[in-house]
Amino acid sequence: MQKPLINEPVSLENYLGVFQYSRKAIGLVWSTHKRLTIALALLTLVAGILPAAVAFVGKLIVDAVVSAIAVYQGTEELVFAQVLIFVILEGVLVAAVAGAQRGIDFCQSLLRVLLSQRVNILIVEKALTLELSQFEDSEFYDKLNRARRQASSRPLSLVNRTFGLAQNSISLASFAGLLVQYSPWAVLVLVAAGLPAFLAETRFSGERFRVFHWRSVERRILNYLEIVLTREDHVKEVQLFRLGPELLRRYRDIFKQLYDEERRLTIRRDVWGFGLGLLGNIAFYGTYGWIAVSTIVGQITLGQMTMYLLVFKQGQSAVSAMLSAIGGMYEDNLYLSNLFAYLEQPVAAWEGEATDGPIVEDGLRFERVSFTYPGANRPAVQDVTLHIEPGKSLAIVGLNGSGKTTLIKLLAGLYQPDSGEIRYQGLELSKWEPDAIRRRISVIFQDFIRYQLRVGENIGVGDVDMLDHKERWKEAARKGKAADFVDTLPDGYETQLGRWFHDGQELSSGQWQRIALSRVFMRNDAEILVLDEPTASMDAETETEIFDHFQSLTEDKMVVLISHRFSTVRRADTIVVLNKGRVIEKGSHEELMTLNEEYARLFELQAKGYR
Repeated sequence: MQKPLINEPVSLENYLGVFQYSRKAIGLVWSTHKRLTIALALLTLVAGILPAAVAFVGKLIVDAVVSAIAVYQGTEELVFAQVLIFVILEGVLVAAVAGAQRGIDFCQSLLRVLLSQRVNILIVEKALTLELSQFEDSEFYDKLNRARRQASSRPLSLVNRTFGLAQNSISLASFAGLLVQYSPWAVLVLVAAGLPAFLAETRFSGERFRVFHWRSVERRILNYLEIVLTREDHVKEVQLFRLGPELLRRYRDIFKQLYDEERRLTIRRDVWGFGLGLLGNIAFYGTYGWIAVSTIVGQITLGQMTMYLLVFKQGQSAVSAMLSAIGGMYEDNLYLSNLFAYLEQPVAAWEGEATDGPIVEDGLRFERVSFTYPGANRPAVQDVTLHIEPGKSLAIVGLNGSGKTTLIKLLAGLYQPDSGEIRYQGLELSKWEPDAIRRRISVIFQDFIRYQLRVGENIGVGDVDMLDHKERWKEAARKGKAADFVDTLPDGYETQLGRWFHDGQELSSGQWQRIALSRVFMRNDAEILVLDEPTASMDAETETEIFDHFQSLTEDKMVVLISHRFSTVRRADTIVVLNKGRVIEKGSHEELMTLNEEYARLFELQAKGYR
């Protein structure tokens, strides 16, 4: 995969190299809607040819009028039939040009909508193939945001400019065919007059893109500050701590920094563009005078003068539009480098095909597993060895940052170990077919998502295949101890949750946790249940009730529990104590209390709080 050209000077080689994305963008538009693309191409061809025909008919009109005047002055006979025919013909041609342009606008408008959706879908589809670690990488996250911010509109912009370039090239070729009859030098002046402004535009397009690329961090901060200042889940603390003015000040300072840089670039771009554009105007009016003098001395007719002036003026506009299109295509390609750099991001292959393991009774094993987050200075998990037998439970305890949640993510296949193996039923996880292993695992994370969906759908996401199965909602809710309060809601399981939509209901933290716990039970065929602080927002009585109920429902399952509450932890068959990613103690509650080390110390500290 070729890297985007962002830091290199604009040499001819680099300039042309950027256009590598044009073919991909055109292919993307073609695959989005073939008939609209063909129609756009044909209309572009028509719109390119007709202006020269209009100019030529205009010449015929002027010459016919001059001839008719001479006949009338000599014989006083009205001769205007030929003039009217030419006028009607020009009117038809002008209407055809307008119709072709309207058709082009129509095709572009439809393609813009379709292509924007297509690119956004490609971005999301790519996101579904990436590993969790990639989303937690700030550099990659910037790449994703750059792709989303600009790339949805750039492919069509590039295609529009490509067709515009083709249209103006056809027009210029037809204009040149007429103008060369007067003088080949006029054609040369026509082309050369637009080059200075083009060079300035190209230079500053590259500079603008580099500023856009380099300032990704600042733009990410602005986006974050906007979220903090406007999201309902942040507002209470912003108001309580009176953070609003301070955060707004930071927002303004960063915005001013970005604006000042953009303003300086815009001023330089416009000054250079205006100055070099004057050269084109000088060339035009010099040629204007040349043609006028040629008419006066009788070298060309009045009709020819009219045609050449019109052709030269429209030709100059065509050259300017062509060069502007090339400069715009250069800029579009620069931004498209973000899109294709993201879409071509390598994906770690999970090529397993197994749907069952060879040793069912072996359960789940961690064998000397280690993992380090990208950019981290030390391993999050180091040399961990564990074994959970079918029908048994494992509790993981430790201080914050000890690696508890990382173990769960490794178990769920969200991360791949740097070393060691995770085996289920005697088979390494990477050897399993992804869906086959993940259907066997049901997880509730501490930071579970509170979906702005109906109550039933919030439960149903635990098994997407049963997302709309209402009886399964109710069954899972009963198992997760959520049914009692769901029945009291205005529309029961059809109640809209969250404040983003009209009549949305908000739940307490404890109620949300019951919803999340119910998701675990949506997946009937899950053999491993993983619970990360599932009752953190519940009172002690409710917690005891739920876990008594939970144990009766999971006797044939493997349960992995993370909790800071030792009243729950002590129920597990095996308890593991983590410290800086390492297992430092392992055993039952009674065994660990007998050891009188870290687990016993943490247990006694918490017990003192209840005395």
